[in-house]
Parts: sequence; structure tokens; C-alpha cells
Amino acid sequence: MAPKKPAPTPPNAVYQLKIALRGIRPPIWRRVLVGDTITLHQLHRVFQAAMGWEDTRLHRFTINSELYGEPSTEGFYRVKDERKSTLGEVAPDGKTKFRYEYDLSDEWDHEVEVEALLPVTPGQALPVCVTGKRACPPEGVGGPWGYAALLEAMKNPRHPERVRFARLVESYKPEAFDLAAANKRLATFH
Repeated sequence: MAPKKPAPTPPNAVYQLKIALRGIRPPIWRRVLVGDTITLHQLHRVFQAAMGWEDTRLHRFTINSELYGEPSTEGFYRVKDERKSTLGEVAPDGKTKFRYEYDLSDEWDHEVEVEALLPVTPGQALPVCVTGKRACPPEGVGGPWGYAALLEAMKNPRHPERVRFARLVESYKPEAFDLAAANKRLATFH
């Protein structure tokens, strides 16, 4: 019989966070509610699910000039261990902005704003995405610059990148944001 997974620590407060991709116009963003006891590693997974990323690339947080992430066993990547810090510890007073980077080679840079600290509602399922705008960029498209080229190629049949993005030109819907799908991915955290 497998050992029981410990129950998550109940939150003392709910953080309302807005996650917005920097360097993208029109903006792509999500608003999520999470408990203050969530670790930064868990928060990374929440951001992945809410945004629609595939969680196949490296990531890191920059909060109050400190880097947090998955420590490198080789020592190349000096960060504080994200599994050992909670959101409530690194942003205790709310009204904070910090940075979340995903895919360090493509440089998907997210600005995260703590919009509000809310009281805990008994029985409230956390985390939850409450709203958002526009579809997450496709993985491996080449960062904000490649994404801009994809959008141009979708508008212009003679665009030089049209061949490279042929599959995406047919299937990607940049204006689509599916709140129900985001929350279905987040439901695995409950």
C-alpha cells in the first residue's frame, strides 16, 4: 500500500494574481486565485495550466531581486529552491509584482501582479482561473518575436514565415481563450 500523500496546508488568505505575457500586443493574460500556502513550484504548475503552456521548458521566478526555481544538480543555475518557499512567504503583504520566466531560450516573460489579498471562503476550490484573454502562444514558436511573425504569417499569405508556420496558420486561434479548459487543467490540483 502506497503511503498517503500529506494533505495540503489550508490557506490563511487567497491571493488574486494577474499573469500577463510581456512584449505581446494585444495582451495575453490570466487572473487566478491561489492560497497563500502554495509553494512556488506549485505556483509554476498553476501558471502552466492557466496559461496553457506544456511545461516542457525551464522556468524561474524573480521576486524582490531573488531568483527561485528548480536547483541544478550541476550547479550551473543558482536559484533558491522553489519547493521550499510559499507565495505567502515571498509576497507577505500583497501589492507586489514579480517576474515568471518560462522557456529561458524563447524568453516568455510574464509579469505577475498580486492584485488583492482576499479572505478564505469555506469550501472554495483553489487554485481557480477566474478570467483571461487570448490563447497561449504555441510552444517552440520562437518567443515573442516568433509569435509576432506567426501572427503576421496568418494575415499575409506571402509572408516569408508562412511555410514554417503552415500547420499553425491553419489551427492556431489567437483570440480564443477557454476558461473551462483552463479550470479543467487546474482541477487536478484539488
